[in-house]
Amino acid sequence: MKVKRVTVLISGSGSNLQALIDATSSGRLDVEICHVISNRADAPGLQRAHKAQIPTSVLPHEQFSKRSEFDQALAALAAFGKPQLLVLAGFMRILGAPMLQLFAGRIINLHPSLLPLYPGTGTYQRAIEAGDKEHGASIHFVTAELDGGPVISQVHIPILPGDNADILASRLSPREHDLVVSTVELFSHHRVHCANDAVFLDGKPFSKPLRLQADGTLTDQD
Repeated sequence: MKVKRVTVLISGSGSNLQALIDATSSGRLDVEICHVISNRADAPGLQRAHKAQIPTSVLPHEQFSKRSEFDQALAALAAFGKPQLLVLAGFMRILGAPMLQLFAGRIINLHPSLLPLYPGTGTYQRAIEAGDKEHGASIHFVTAELDGGPVISQVHIPILPGDNADILASRLSPREHDLVVSTVELFSHHRVHCANDAVFLDGKPFSKPLRLQADGTLTDQD
């Protein structure tokens, strides 16, 4: 069965959400973005969803006295749209057990580093300070370990002389959009899944993340 219903979770601008919206509008992605959820009412990405007539919900985390209560409320809210896939696109909250149990193997996250390098925040500056020659973004299955789930796909860009964190982030951003669309496209054709902490493409496991090429396609590095 193809993945048809996708819920996207955001906390900010929603530029990757917009890339998914554009890809569905153009016919490239055969999915329905059925729900957009944000933990921030002022997230600009909500306006992108409204413009595309996608249902939205806001669940402010600061209104909950306990993290466990927020986790349970988020799981119930996410279940409302009956999604087959959840995409964390700049969602700045760690998911708790209710979400991970309810949607096991169906949550993916975009992280701005070449995982396992630099989990957490401040990835651009950390890569520059380490003297790395390249940086990039990864999409991985979400598990209880912060940014530690099995990696599905990555995009690499060079770190150039004179780069700072802002310049590096702005140059990576359009490639992140390509990565999100290409990876969700795999899910839409039921080509990728996770089992026993391994990622499978067309039923075969691979040891290295798929790599995004200049033309927007993903290739197997094994």
